[in-house]
Amino acid sequence: MKILVATEKPFAPVAVNGIKAELDNAGHELVLLEKYTEKQQLLDAVANADALIVRSDKITPEVLDAAKELKIVVRAGAGYDNIDTAYAKEKGIVVENTPGQNSNAVAELVFGLLVYAVRNFYNGKAGTELKGKKLGILAYGNVGRNVARIAKGFGMDIYAYDAFCPKEVIEQSGVHAVDNQEELFSTCDVVSLHIPATNETKKSINKELVSKMKKGGILVNTARKEVINEEELVALLQERTDLKFVTDIKPDLDAEFAEKAEGRYFSTPKKMGAQTAEANINAGIAAAKQINAYFAEGCTKFQVNK
Repeated sequence: MKILVATEKPFAPVAVNGIKAELDNAGHELVLLEKYTEKQQLLDAVANADALIVRSDKITPEVLDAAKELKIVVRAGAGYDNIDTAYAKEKGIVVENTPGQNSNAVAELVFGLLVYAVRNFYNGKAGTELKGKKLGILAYGNVGRNVARIAKGFGMDIYAYDAFCPKEVIEQSGVHAVDNQEELFSTCDVVSLHIPATNETKKSINKELVSKMKKGGILVNTARKEVINEEELVALLQERTDLKFVTDIKPDLDAEFAEKAEGRYFSTPKKMGAQTAEANINAGIAAAKQINAYFAEGCTKFQVNK
């Protein structure tokens, strides 16, 4: 089978070598398309691919229509809103993700951003400490659980809300479970977002919700850009000059945030959550193994478009 790895942001060379070794052992052919700049390059490359591994690359109906032989797409990472899963299902194409492979990398970044924020972005002025602060985790999946694990080391008081995770499961891990996201925001000094971008969550982090935060509150977003109601958050940050917002996903209104919340806002230039050598390798090799399992055994354990 011909396996296309199409990555506008390439895997690390060691990850590519690991992917190739996995596919070679199963008798498959690896084709690489890295750092492509035009959609047509992707359309041409996918035309005769049996399987596709991507990162944040947009897999639209146009791409799926061009892929005449395609049977499976694996997103090397947890989030898969860059793939039109419904259209893939219509065409009988399996879509999978690789949950958990990037979780620790994202969780560690949360605390990199947090320490930077509580120390006033290292401007030389006295900041505060994370120890004893109340941390709210919105969505208690793989990343959220890793955030909780690290937060315990900082001596934080940890709360979580997840509409799909039973309260007793959260409590069993030594974390306080709250009844809704409004309670999470009003209770905590810091709220870290780990929700996917769905019809229900897009723009759900709005002025009404974030305004419930305590004085000096910090909002951290390492999830998806779309969950933030940017216009309302900019307005709130102007009214609440005690609040801070840090993210690894540059907002569309980045310039407005930087101007109107100067000294209280930070965004990395590009999405950084999974940008570690370890996460890169883990997710890429997991994707290759899942493709091998699919062709060898019909295994669809990680399918997200059933």
